[in-house]
Amino acid sequence: MTDYLIVFAVVLGVNLMPAFGPPTWSIIALYAFNTELDLAPLVGTAAVAAATGRFTLGHATRALGTRFLSDKVKGNLAAAREAMERRRRNGILALGLFALSPVPSAQLFEAAGLARLPLLPFTLAFFAGRIVSYTIYGLTAQGIRSTTIGEVLREELSSPFGIALQITMLAGLVFLARIDWAKRLGSHSDREPVE
Repeated sequence: MTDYLIVFAVVLGVNLMPAFGPPTWSIIALYAFNTELDLAPLVGTAAVAAATGRFTLGHATRALGTRFLSDKVKGNLAAAREAMERRRRNGILALGLFALSPVPSAQLFEAAGLARLPLLPFTLAFFAGRIVSYTIYGLTAQGIRSTTIGEVLREELSSPFGIALQITMLAGLVFLARIDWAKRLGSHSDREPVE
């Protein structure tokens, strides 16, 4: 039981990080490589911790972001939220992105938090997608057991591609917040952004 609590704490901590955290699959791989923990509870524990961390990150970004954003950026984000809420298809596509996206999920939750989108549906989609992906990673890791997690983490955290992807995603988040969504989407709403 203690091992699963440690997994929960580590995965939760990693998923509270806004950027540059090691991918959760690498933690699953660590445990699948080096322990005899049962895969199903390992995956379940990690998925609950990851979803809890990202949900909390989204809310923290929402709370902190609104303090530091200009009124123009808040208006842009409000227009993006309205467009998502108006078109059901957009919401379904966004849920699919959260469930299946290979891109770092921190920035997805930060964007959803800044746009003040309802985080629970995204978190549930994220959780469902992670159950599947973590199971695949765990089964693969158990099958291989020949690589050390240190190599995996070092490669992931220090590879030029990994660093560039994190920086690009952060820049993309800033760029998306600065787009005048009301103008681009033809929204004529005069509503003030929600504080």
